[in-house]
Amino acid sequence: MPTDMKFVDTDVLRIGYQEWNPSAQRTVILLHGWPDSVRTWSGVVPLLAAQGWRVVVPALRGFSPTRFLHPETPRSGQISALGRDVLDLIERLHLKQPALVGHDWGARAAASACALQPGVASHLVMMSVAYGTNLPSQNLSLTQVRNYWYHWFMATPRGQAEVLERGAAFAKIMWDTWSPAGWYDDQEFDATAEVFANADWPEVTLHSYQHRWGHAPGDPRYAAEEEALSRVSPLDVPTLMLHGGVDGVNPASTSEGQAPLFLNRYERRVLPACGHFPQREDPAQVAQELIRFLAS
Repeated sequence: MPTDMKFVDTDVLRIGYQEWNPSAQRTVILLHGWPDSVRTWSGVVPLLAAQGWRVVVPALRGFSPTRFLHPETPRSGQISALGRDVLDLIERLHLKQPALVGHDWGARAAASACALQPGVASHLVMMSVAYGTNLPSQNLSLTQVRNYWYHWFMATPRGQAEVLERGAAFAKIMWDTWSPAGWYDDQEFDATAEVFANADWPEVTLHSYQHRWGHAPGDPRYAAEEEALSRVSPLDVPTLMLHGGVDGVNPASTSEGQAPLFLNRYERRVLPACGHFPQREDPAQVAQELIRFLAS
């Protein structure tokens, strides 16, 4: 787990985050996905910081060292909660229109933040996840249903037990199958998985996947956000979609044809050799795309 963390409190969380160039004029927030950690951006951050960006990299709810402030707070993993966390972070750090870059859960959180509060970000970059509804009624191809086997598994008692008792081993299966073989080493996975070793991670994980398919109720705190996100509102923010060409869970085809959902500048780039974790698999190329896109 990173030892150079700073912390900021929201109403429900103490968010741990890393920061570079705190006095810079331009800010970019990098949001990791599941199952991952702030380490996912380690190859990208130095290149952005060298361009003069203030870089803020928070740990999402459920991922150490971010923690809940109160034991009675539901350990919700619903997408609306993740989006509200981003907005709360921006408010608490007094950031003015930061660029939001998210991967996987982080992409959903970033897009949700932009939908909930138009104008909050200067740019939006979504990686490996397309923009759209999180309603249980959303259309899925049978191929995508097969890819999402772990979603359905976590709705069963056996799946819940796996996450609660062997969460890291369960997560490692995703790393093994979502990108081409040999893309990571065990030492890096083990270092990343340290942030899963807390009581909140399995609860947040299970709730996230159960809630999005209607198997668990949402936290009433986020009822207004849930209502707002039940509609796919076009986003009026410059947006870049980055997708790995050999993504093993969300194929690049799932982000095709989305231009009508964006009212501002929209670009989509497929990175042919990358799987689900482009920022880890080819950080130099990802950083180059970010620097280019965020420059205007």
